[in-house]
Amino acid sequence: MIQKDGDDAIHDIDGLRQIVGDVVSIAEDKVLDRLDKHARRFIELSPFLCISTVSAEGQCDVSPRGDPPGFVKILDHRTLLIPDRPGNRRVDSMQNLLATNSVGVIFFVPGISETLRLGGTARITNDKTLLQTMAVRDKAPKLAIRVNIRYVFFHCAKALMRSGLWDSKVQIARTEFPSYGQIIRDQRRPDDNAEEVERLVQDDYRNSLY
Repeated sequence: MIQKDGDDAIHDIDGLRQIVGDVVSIAEDKVLDRLDKHARRFIELSPFLCISTVSAEGQCDVSPRGDPPGFVKILDHRTLLIPDRPGNRRVDSMQNLLATNSVGVIFFVPGISETLRLGGTARITNDKTLLQTMAVRDKAPKLAIRVNIRYVFFHCAKALMRSGLWDSKVQIARTEFPSYGQIIRDQRRPDDNAEEVERLVQDDYRNSLY
């Protein structure tokens, strides 16, 4: 049964499959349980990823991470190390990992429309020797996320092709959207001076990347 009367929600896998059809064979058997040479090379070229985690209550979170290409260290064919750089100290991802240790990661490489997806379990490490290998500007991260891979596969280019993500012609002028400082001021600090909030944000960007 696809749906109940008056209900447009899909309730089971059979109902879902009736609409979308069976999985394409080339997509069904492309999943690996370890990194091969292509996955390793993609990670080495990637300056940006999104990491997904889930809390004990089932609340999902996705967090962006970025650094110069090669910032994610490949320890072996099933283990990665993602540095934790200075941020707002919410540590949503790491708090979730302490609760459930489930993790998903998607890697991007500018100019390449395919992406790399992987998932498994993760833990937080403060191993000083490992952290020192990820130092940037002579500053090592205080913590890192150690990912144990259970699955990995390349995702086709259709999403990035449809979005035109790497096409400079779709980039908007920066003046078309408020600055981060303006957003913070409007949403949470309406009584603060807008220029001062913006100054604090820009100062943080300049001096606290590492």
